[in-house]
Amino acid sequence: MSSKLHVAVLMGGWSAEREVSLTSGAGVADALESLGHKVSRIDMDRNLALVLDGIRPDVVFNALHGTPGEDGTVQGLLDLMGIKYTHSGLTTSVIAIDKELTKQQLVPAGIRMPEGRMVESETLHEADPMPRPYVLKPVNEGSSVGVAIVTEEGNYGNPIARGARGPWQEFDRLLAEPFIRGRELTVAVLGDGALAVTELRPKSGFYDYDAKYTDGLTEHVCPAEVPDDVRDAAMEMALQAHRVLGCKGTSRSDFRWDDEQGVDGLYLLEVNTQPGMTPLSLVPEQAKYRGMSYPELVQRIIEEAL
Repeated sequence: MSSKLHVAVLMGGWSAEREVSLTSGAGVADALESLGHKVSRIDMDRNLALVLDGIRPDVVFNALHGTPGEDGTVQGLLDLMGIKYTHSGLTTSVIAIDKELTKQQLVPAGIRMPEGRMVESETLHEADPMPRPYVLKPVNEGSSVGVAIVTEEGNYGNPIARGARGPWQEFDRLLAEPFIRGRELTVAVLGDGALAVTELRPKSGFYDYDAKYTDGLTEHVCPAEVPDDVRDAAMEMALQAHRVLGCKGTSRSDFRWDDEQGVDGLYLLEVNTQPGMTPLSLVPEQAKYRGMSYPELVQRIIEEAL
């Protein structure tokens, strides 16, 4: 596809991941301009439909993270307006941002995920929902926003104290999952193939929001130093999840791997339909490992949208 396009890059918005989205969007817009495309940079507000109707782009590059750019809301608007856009469509977006719905799709397809259950946050101050250590996370936020690991010796109290800072103060319902010891792996899928396996080694604590987006807080080992069967299984599970959920363009699947259990210790945690495109992000890094420049990656995602 050599023709030059008018691409609207949608970024920013009002989610918890606004700053990351602005960085992703700026990188994408610069890459598109370097390829000769006409670019309109849009920091999304409530007038999005009016703005898009005024410029009528050939395609929208969705560089939003979190709600409403990742949960089907923007996808539905663009569908109504008849404007093509990158990444996954409405139904996939609705399912993939909800960790409970994702499980209901992927577990019956044979993809190993941690046993989880929804809990009312209020009940956490009376008793633990499962034996410690366990993880509590909002059901529909990305980028490790609001994740807490509850351990025997943690500082949340037992039961969790009302004054302890954590996601139970912000969300009425949380997903509780057993904590899987071991290592953090992630796999990007582009089009119809998995790119690579990266291991994320946070310098301290676990791979939280700050570790994801602050240079130097997390070491990315790409390709991950894991046995071949674990690498192959992670790439196959990520590709299968991408297909079962109906993802388009690119997605990224995050895993925990209990390295004492071999390949049976590999668990898929979640699928991101709008993975980051910042200079620190994992999808561009894995694409580079596979010999693809950042502008080439952006072009590939645009081509699939068309």
